[in-house]
Amino acid sequence: MIRSRDETWVRVEDASSIGAVRRIAITLAESCGLDEHERGKVAVAVSEAASNLVKHAAEGTMLIRSHPEAQAAVEVIAMDKGPGIRDLTRAARDGYSTTGTLGLGLGGIARMASAHEVYTLPGRGTVISMCFTAAAAKPPEPLAGGLTRPIGEEAVCGDAFAYVESGTTVTAMLCDGLGHGEPAAAASREAVRVFQDGHDLPAVAVLERIHRALRGTRGGAVAVARLDRAGGVVRYAGLGNVSGWIVHPDGRQGMISVPGIAGHQRDRLREYDYAVPSHSMLVLHSDGLTDRWDVAAFPGLSARSPAVVAAALLRDAGTRRDDATVLAVRTAP
Repeated sequence: MIRSRDETWVRVEDASSIGAVRRIAITLAESCGLDEHERGKVAVAVSEAASNLVKHAAEGTMLIRSHPEAQAAVEVIAMDKGPGIRDLTRAARDGYSTTGTLGLGLGGIARMASAHEVYTLPGRGTVISMCFTAAAAKPPEPLAGGLTRPIGEEAVCGDAFAYVESGTTVTAMLCDGLGHGEPAAAASREAVRVFQDGHDLPAVAVLERIHRALRGTRGGAVAVARLDRAGGVVRYAGLGNVSGWIVHPDGRQGMISVPGIAGHQRDRLREYDYAVPSHSMLVLHSDGLTDRWDVAAFPGLSARSPAVVAAALLRDAGTRRDDATVLAVRTAP
């Protein structure tokens, strides 16, 4: 189990994990203001999802966190490398169970959650995202979303991301703090602070400010992307080995970062413009993910919510030997 502030990663590999994730989710739901009835829904849905991971999955993992865009909401993401769901329609029926789980099926999870999404590939595995809100509040529908996962059993992740939406423009930043643990996390937090103070500047200017601010820290690799949805263009500035991609159903295009370490050494910072095709998505990730993932291996993924995109890529391309972060941004509402 890896716990960081109000975000907890749990490997769900045996029956004892089911009670653990249920307790974590209920505790977080209470702190987010969900009432007893709403917490009961969280308990049932999370238990069912965890039971399915134990009985069907390989390398089952759950992320439980407060929703990044709603204080009074809980987000749960379950992912695995199991057999996938071959008949999603049947699995979504209440009462459907193959091996003695609660028998609620995905239909039960759908009823309990304020919003949910399932992405499954037969023979590859499944990602399920669930959102639970207080007082019948409308679930957020973010146009960007990401996941951070620390190396091994570290309590904090040395990576961080942030994004700001303003009209038809979304500006996003990802920082991979040098090394691991608290010193790396401190560098990434400083990058987030500087980004939030000056996100309305050109991408290369934001990167320059972050570079100067990180001089008293470990430093890190940083990328800044400003997406103009109306103009169909992204302006990108990167320093170090953060990867930036424009992902579409037929493939992906890499965006250029210059060599160096923010806060320490650099080549001349540059900003590049890229045309953004329709039905595409921006993806930024740290080197905790391999660059070798193939869009063709994820049919339909580019049409999914940003959190599900990030979870699928983290599951399949992430390594446990490094902090890992993925941020996905929709190019159209």
